[in-house]
Formats: sequence, structure tokens, C-alpha cells
Amino acid sequence: MISATSYIDQLKHRLTGRDGAQPRPGTGVGLAQCEALLDDAERVFRPYLAASGMSLQSQLGSLASDGRFSAALLQKLLNGMHPDLTPDTMCAPVLVDHVHACVMQVILSQVPGDFIETGVWKGGIPVLMRGILKAYGITDRKVWVADSFQGLPRPDPEKNLDDAIWFHLLGPLDHLRISLDQVRSVFRKYDLLDEQVCFLAGWFGETLPAAPIERLALMRLDGDWYDSTRDALEALYPKLSPGGWVIVDDYGLPFGCRQAVDEYRAAHGITEPLRAVNEQTVCWRKNKPAG
Repeated sequence: MISATSYIDQLKHRLTGRDGAQPRPGTGVGLAQCEALLDDAERVFRPYLAASGMSLQSQLGSLASDGRFSAALLQKLLNGMHPDLTPDTMCAPVLVDHVHACVMQVILSQVPGDFIETGVWKGGIPVLMRGILKAYGITDRKVWVADSFQGLPRPDPEKNLDDAIWFHLLGPLDHLRISLDQVRSVFRKYDLLDEQVCFLAGWFGETLPAAPIERLALMRLDGDWYDSTRDALEALYPKLSPGGWVIVDDYGLPFGCRQAVDEYRAAHGITEPLRAVNEQTVCWRKNKPAG
């Protein structure tokens, strides 16, 4: 019989494509398409950029090592998120390993509550969470899978220009839309679709406040935008048990996510230090009360 450790290691390798499996064939996004997309973004957002005294380059340049965002870099980024060219998670192995470590920590520390990811794409990270529970025979926790299953919501450029620009640039990927049926099929592929997996379909501001979640031990936020991140924090952080983990996937990217996290932490007096997992992702562990 395979050990729990071996099972989880094999699961992580499959989810990240490290087992040598090839992605489904796809043509991807072409360079000419990316050039046209940047030109179109310059036209669409010119009034907003002028009002802020910024250029499209200044808005996007932080993603380029030399500060110059190019069509070739956009092509690389988009194809790195293309569902036909990627494995079942976009997360780098270090991020997958980090989720594994946090899940194990709350299990071993007996922090009560379920696990949730908000913004799941193909569902690879919730699959990992459910796989860990299966490996150790844990039946009293659930994995919540929260997503619109319609792609990212359209941001208002007057409220958050960064998010609006990136929504526009993600058009060739249908704004990262993966259907609920597609995510269910990924769970089935790993034989992990059962009653401990709960789906929350819809925009976070509508589904999360009313979700029948009593307590959480780990919440992973991958909603990209300001509003999505704010809605998830407001609905879920009060339910996070002391000793539980918050993981924020998009904090280091030029989206509104960082602003939402910083504002929420300041408004609620959260002083636990942010820990960098990599250049993109941060986390913190909710303090246990003194005494």
C-alpha cells in the first residue's frame, strides 16, 4: 500500500506537470495578437491613463526585468495561463509545496475548520487539499471551491485601472473562464470528487457572505482583483480559526489585490507579519489569543 507521503508527492507531481505528462495541444496566443492587444489597450484606456498622468508602459513595466513591457512578454504570460498549454494548476511547485505545508501544519496543530480557495481556475489547489485529507483519512473537514466559473469580473477603470487593463489583456483567454463542469472533471480525474468537496458558484460578493461555512483553518485567495480580494477577506477572515493560515496568491502582481489586503489588515488591526512565499504570493498565520 502506498504511503500518505508518497501519495501526496505523486499528486503534486501530476498537478504541476512534473510527472512528465504533456499538456493538451493548443495553438496558444500569437505574437501578432499580443501586439494588437497592447495597441488596443492603449486606445481604450488612454483617457484614464492621461487622467492619472501614467502611460500604459508605466502601468505594466513592473513585470519586465528591464521595465519595458513588450508583446513578447505578454505572449509568454498569456500562454503561461492558457488552459490548453498548462497542467491542472498555474501555481509553481514552490507554491504547491507551501499549501501542502500549511495544510499539514493546521492538521497537526489541530486548528479547527475547513479549507477554501477563492478563485480556483482548473481546481488544482483544492484537489491537493482534498487529496491530503484523503491520504490521512480525515473525514471531518471540507474543501470549499469558490469561483464564478464565468471568468474574472469586469473591473471599473475609474476605481482600479490596473485591474481593468489586465482584464482587457486577458481577453484571449476568455478572462480565465473555466466552467464548473471542467473543474468537476479535474476532481474526477484524481478520484477526489465526493461529499467533502463543496462548490460555491458565483461572484464572491454574492456567494461568500451566505456560504454555510462555520470555521476555516486555511483560506487561499486567488481572486486577482481588488473587489474580489476585499469580498473574500470580509466574508471569510472572521471565520478563520486562531492558528489558521491566510494565503494570498496575487499580492506581488500589479493588480488591486495588494491594496485590498493592505486596507483590510489596517482597518482590522491585523499585525501578524506578511511572509513572502515567492515574489507573487504572501501569507500570514492568524494569532492565537494570549493566555
